[in-house]
Amino acid sequence: MGKIVFYEEKNFQGRSYECMSDCPDMSSYLSRCQSCRVESGCFMTYERPNYMGNQFFMRKGEYQDMQRMMSMGMMFDTIRSCRMIPFHRGQFRMRIHERENFGGQMNELMDDCDNIQERYRMNECQSCNVMEGHWLMYEQPQFRGKMMYMRPGEYKSFRDMGMSGQKFMSMRRITDMC
Repeated sequence: MGKIVFYEEKNFQGRSYECMSDCPDMSSYLSRCQSCRVESGCFMTYERPNYMGNQFFMRKGEYQDMQRMMSMGMMFDTIRSCRMIPFHRGQFRMRIHERENFGGQMNELMDDCDNIQERYRMNECQSCNVMEGHWLMYEQPQFRGKMMYMRPGEYKSFRDMGMSGQKFMSMRRITDMC
């Protein structure tokens, strides 16, 4: 079981909200979130309610200033929702497709891929089927840029998920002891 504590102010000050599961909207608990502490587990945090907008992966640790987190790849300065990531034991498997609705070139991944263009000669990934494990997809090679959390399921169109114009160029398994 994971646990994350959000604080309204930097350096773990102000009102706080403790969360041990998914939280689709933190606005009824906090007016903003400027710092947080992940006491156990791993969480995906989102800039908007209902798991929408930019996302950022957080593992056990202290995050004392969301403004400073932007230098570590976080693309927003406050958190509005979060999702706990369960620990996965076993294999990881995901099929990525060049086009929406599982069209175009298809490749199956069982490990991290730092650049789909170099490894598979794919220009982009617009849909996928996560069969086993939990994954992070990144807009740029080498696991950089905006990210998206993918749990087991079929994702026919990233555009329909609010990721319009988003291309994913690298994928990483979430292997942390979450």
